[in-house]
Amino acid sequence: MRTLYAAKQISVGLHPTMHVLGFVVDTDIVTSSLVAMAIFLYLGFRMRAKVTDGVPGKLQLIWEILVEIVEDLAVSVMGSRGRRFVPIGVTLFLYILICNWMSFIPSSLQPGISFDILPAPTGDINLPLAMALLVIVWVHAESFRARGFRGYFKHYRDPYLALAPINVIEEITKPVTLTFRLFGNVFSGVIMIAVMTTLLPIYAVPVAELIWKPFELFIGLIQAYIFMLLAVMYFGFATSHEDKEELVIENLVPDDLVVETSH
Repeated sequence: MRTLYAAKQISVGLHPTMHVLGFVVDTDIVTSSLVAMAIFLYLGFRMRAKVTDGVPGKLQLIWEILVEIVEDLAVSVMGSRGRRFVPIGVTLFLYILICNWMSFIPSSLQPGISFDILPAPTGDINLPLAMALLVIVWVHAESFRARGFRGYFKHYRDPYLALAPINVIEEITKPVTLTFRLFGNVFSGVIMIAVMTTLLPIYAVPVAELIWKPFELFIGLIQAYIFMLLAVMYFGFATSHEDKEELVIENLVPDDLVVETSH
């Protein structure tokens, strides 16, 4: 009976909405997305104001570590040209991380009943889909720029012309898989909190959230990294004139394992 009661209390995918120019807008998702953007811009401008050539502060140190991680990843995937995609990688990772971690903020006036004022924007499918489409469109633009008109369309028939339809389907499904990988994992955390606050006695909810929240933070970190990692890899594959497998193998082999021979 308790389970049946909970099923009536938990609403999946419902948000306060408003109509703008014939479109239905989720006001809570838009608000939390703007708040996440404001936090991201604050961290960026704050770091810029405090940047120094001497001993870095904590905020500058975090930015330097983040940039170094993304740069090492981009260079390992696509060589020196990967440095050009470090800014987009850093932006994607940090913004998604902020969005994911916003679910940690208790913004519901009545947990389990009322809406969260600031829900995790990535827990709604619209923001992950928008970011995935942005990345994929940008990837194709970079591919066209790097390979030219003929090279761009030629890569669809590699390694065989008969595989062209499969390659086209692969490109179509990329934004879909990128979207649901991020949305599904973040939304599952939202559902878990809703289930706990509905099924558990009121005195047990704080203890359950105390146990679940650190795990949810870890999931948010991993999902932000995976989204950024896939985006960087897509840019690497799109701007390379080599086969995907050859590109990955070449960049995974350490330089000290390459032995030169002379005749």
